[in-house]
Amino acid sequence: MRLHFEAWGSGPAFLFLHGFLGSGDNWRTMARSLDLPARYYLVDLRNHGRSPHAPEHTYPAMMADIVELLDLEGLSEAVILGHSMGGRVGMLVAMHHPTRVRGLIVGDISPAAHAPIHLPLLEALRQVNLHVARREEVDAQLARTVSDASIRQFLLKSLARDDAGHFYWRWNLPILYRDYSEMTGPIEGPPYTGPTLFLQGEKSPFLKQAHLPLIQQLFPKARLVVIPNAGHWIHVENPTAVRNAIIDFWRELFPTS
Repeated sequence: MRLHFEAWGSGPAFLFLHGFLGSGDNWRTMARSLDLPARYYLVDLRNHGRSPHAPEHTYPAMMADIVELLDLEGLSEAVILGHSMGGRVGMLVAMHHPTRVRGLIVGDISPAAHAPIHLPLLEALRQVNLHVARREEVDAQLARTVSDASIRQFLLKSLARDDAGHFYWRWNLPILYRDYSEMTGPIEGPPYTGPTLFLQGEKSPFLKQAHLPLIQQLFPKARLVVIPNAGHWIHVENPTAVRNAIIDFWRELFPTS
């Protein structure tokens, strides 16, 4: 599948893979702040953003999409940063296509199975009536079940209008809902022995100390950096710490850059 992406810069390829219900531009501010000699790719994963809708939403399918992107762009390898769902996609690419991954950064997620945390959001989104005139009306509907305004604003970034002015979600919501159980299962494959950095939000429930033995088993060169005063949205809640960790890791990969 030919994914949509935004790209700029020159140098080693640096792919950013967003989380569930997000899009590539979630990481634009962070990527712009890094100022590294890299070719940046902000990728919309399948069924998200401006990438095509597909009849399945699984990690193996998303892995194949990323490998295809590398091939189409003529990239022999790339550094991959993935947050949440995107981190799990990055893990799978590294495990099954290790020569294509120069280094891996995983944002606040583990390879272990996790609880269906997003299911209430999916249920709320399925109840929204988009036959309204204003975004505020969509927000008001979501507010009945999603009390956190910041989460609603994140979701509303994927609300768009078609040529006739009608609202629609950029996600393939029916497929995301149907295949959501695929998102919560474990990530499996042969160990990836390349350089790996896990970024853990200090206050996040997604990446825990109990996951470290599995991480070390599957990513023997992994190191962990805890992002203080941050939950799951590490790059929003403590961008300075995330930026510094990424730059330090990049300089380890490319000491002369």
